[in-house]
Amino acid sequence: MAALFGARVRRLRTAAGLTQAELGARTHVVSTRITQIERASGAKPTLEPARALDAALGADDLLVELWPYVYREAFPDWSRKFIAYSEQAVSVRQYAAHLVPGLLQTEAYARAVLSVGLTLDGDEQLEERVAARMERQKRLASPDRPELWVVLDEAVLKRPIGGNGVIRAQLERLVKAAAEHRIKVQVLPFEQGEHDAMGGSLTVLTLPDGSEIAYTEGAHYGQLVEDPVEVERFSLTYDRLRADALPTLMSLGMIRSAMEGYHREANVPSRSDRRRLAQEQLQQSGGRRLRGGGRRVPGRRPRP
Repeated sequence: MAALFGARVRRLRTAAGLTQAELGARTHVVSTRITQIERASGAKPTLEPARALDAALGADDLLVELWPYVYREAFPDWSRKFIAYSEQAVSVRQYAAHLVPGLLQTEAYARAVLSVGLTLDGDEQLEERVAARMERQKRLASPDRPELWVVLDEAVLKRPIGGNGVIRAQLERLVKAAAEHRIKVQVLPFEQGEHDAMGGSLTVLTLPDGSEIAYTEGAHYGQLVEDPVEVERFSLTYDRLRADALPTLMSLGMIRSAMEGYHREANVPSRSDRRRLAQEQLQQSGGRRLRGGGRRVPGRRPRP
């Protein structure tokens, strides 16, 4: 994909009658870097240069749309394979232990999630990761969108990632998504106790030929499972989780309740605000409070 991206840049540059130095000047990219991009050598282009090149060459978003595929080439083989399978899948079944799945994340929630981690190297890389995640969500609006069934652990609702405002908007997104025809959202409550998928998340993909692929993920690892026997075991684990989860209507009720709880918390004054309001009320009470905080003695008039 990096070679294809470079070939498109070279073709567009030649058609525009620009030298590499001239294109570099227009995009604030040194000409040697333009050479590397066109030859698919050196580091792969990041999102900002891709946008700048697209605008300078009048590519009508062609380079921006190609960029996520170039970006994926930096991922491990198993990760790229999982993304490729996901784009083909006719059915996606997910159990999320800690986070809202990427396909249903708001941009603000995704940014909060992706802003932490040992592999993050600056704001530019963060924006690239957010852009790539938002790009993958477009599949849910396409004619060949998959059937999506998500089981959320109750912990996902309880963790205010990004703050009350961000998580509240994220839960609202879940409620809206659950109203769509091909999306189901359920919640696995704490009271259900232990289960087979504790400690990690699980995704089972059904491909167009009816075969299935499983993917398990923890905080610092991911594993793609293609062996049919193992995949069947994970598929059964998912079916048990779905059976133990609350029905969809009850799940939506729990999500709305959590959403309202974050709204109430956002409207509760902080301790410092409460102290300030109390002081203002005392000052407006007509001088009932004496200097130094002393008490009035019953039956004794204050000195003139």
